[in-house]
Amino acid sequence: MQFIQKRLRLPAVSRGFHLITDLLVAELPELEQLQVGTAHFFIQHTSASLSLNENADPTVRHDFEQFFNRTVPENAPYFRHTLEGPDDMPAHLKASLLGHAVSVPISKGELALGTWQGIYLGEHRNHGGRRWVVATLMGQ
Repeated sequence: MQFIQKRLRLPAVSRGFHLITDLLVAELPELEQLQVGTAHFFIQHTSASLSLNENADPTVRHDFEQFFNRTVPENAPYFRHTLEGPDDMPAHLKASLLGHAVSVPISKGELALGTWQGIYLGEHRNHGGRRWVVATLMGQ
C-alpha cells in the first residue's frame, strides 16, 4: 500500500461553485502510479466546501448558488457572528451543509468519477482568497 499526501493551493475565485477536478488532477501526477485506491480531498477552511456533482452544464453550479443563498440568507436578524461581514456566517453554514471533504475511488491511475461527476469548490465568501486542499492518495 502506498500513501501520498500533498497540500494544494487553489487560486482565488469568485463566490459560487467552481469545478476544480482538473486543477487537482494536474497537481497529482502520482495518481498514474496507482491501479486501485482512494483519493481523499479535504479543504482547510470553514467558509468554503468541497462536493461532487454535475460537471457538464454550468447552470447547475448557478442553481446551486441560488439555492444556498435563499436557504442561508445574508443579514438574517438572528445571526450574531457578523464581525467579518454579512457573508461570513452564511458561508460557515453553507460549508457545514455541503462538507469539507470528498473521497473518490482511484482506478487504473485515474479518478473513477462518473461520466457527469466533478469536484466542486464551493466558495461561500465574497472575497475568500486562495484556498488550501490536502490531497491524500492511498492505494497500490
